[in-house]
Amino acid sequence: MNAAASALMRARSALTDLHPLPDDIAADAVAGLSKTPKTLPSKYFYDAEGSRLFEAITRQPEYYLTGTELALLEASLPSIAQAIGPGVHVVEYGSGSGRKTELLLESLHDVVAYTAVEISRTALIESTARLSQQFPQIEMLPVCADFTRPLALPGAKRPAQRTVMFFPGSTLGNFTTDEAARLLVAMRQTMGAHGCALIGIDLDKDDALIEAAYNDAAGVTAQFTLNLLARLNREIGSDFDLGGFRHKAVYARERGRIETFLVSQRAQSVQLAGRTFDFAADEAMQVEYSHKYTDAGFNALATHAGLRTTHGWNDARDWFGLRLLQPA
Repeated sequence: MNAAASALMRARSALTDLHPLPDDIAADAVAGLSKTPKTLPSKYFYDAEGSRLFEAITRQPEYYLTGTELALLEASLPSIAQAIGPGVHVVEYGSGSGRKTELLLESLHDVVAYTAVEISRTALIESTARLSQQFPQIEMLPVCADFTRPLALPGAKRPAQRTVMFFPGSTLGNFTTDEAARLLVAMRQTMGAHGCALIGIDLDKDDALIEAAYNDAAGVTAQFTLNLLARLNREIGSDFDLGGFRHKAVYARERGRIETFLVSQRAQSVQLAGRTFDFAADEAMQVEYSHKYTDAGFNALATHAGLRTTHGWNDARDWFGLRLLQPA
């Protein structure tokens, strides 16, 4: 057995699998489609195909977020490592491909363990296997779960001096303000009194620049959004016609967020979990938010969750920021 195969087996054997069941997905979809306006939860974007498409999005020329954050992370890591300190257990929500994780684990001193919490089982196992090859001295404790729900994290064999929550990629912006506050409260509880959280935030900027990032010319983001319907069809037996919906993303400046919709191309009905849901022509179903923050807005959110910003790093253009939070 080669090293890669051995790492993959270790990742699978260490996996804590709390992946959402089809009944959970169906219940969430029914709840969203019963609202006015209709919604679907963005957390279900990330099946294997959704994870692949998102990685493709990050390589589109219009999508400034990933490249800007990676460059900022690389430039700021010495300062970040000093602020965090040694002997930590890193816990990452929504780990994805793990590219940013590699940079962080390389830079921190004496990482005790790494726990990735990721809803896509395939992406989780593959990234954990790769990281275990790169960092054999770090205990890998992957958890396949919806991190928006309460969960117990696995304990490391060696005690850590502090827990570090790592939440890059501006994923916090995908939640409403109330949801984001609840998630930060949960992070505060998980990290404990001496822990910290390193969070990526996309900063407010020119409307056209923001909108272009979510409407790439190659149409990859549109494929990604429509894949949500394909997943529901496959996993819970709905009958969405993918050709009957189109992707739409607009920046609502008054609310400080990108709002992404799937718009019905015609009057149509969808069967899901024994229910019928009617769509009017041009009816927009909300599938994702992506908030863009000011320092004042983000600090107010952190304060509401019982946290305070102790350190901050921005790229030279002030497009993207990293913030280190600790319990207030």
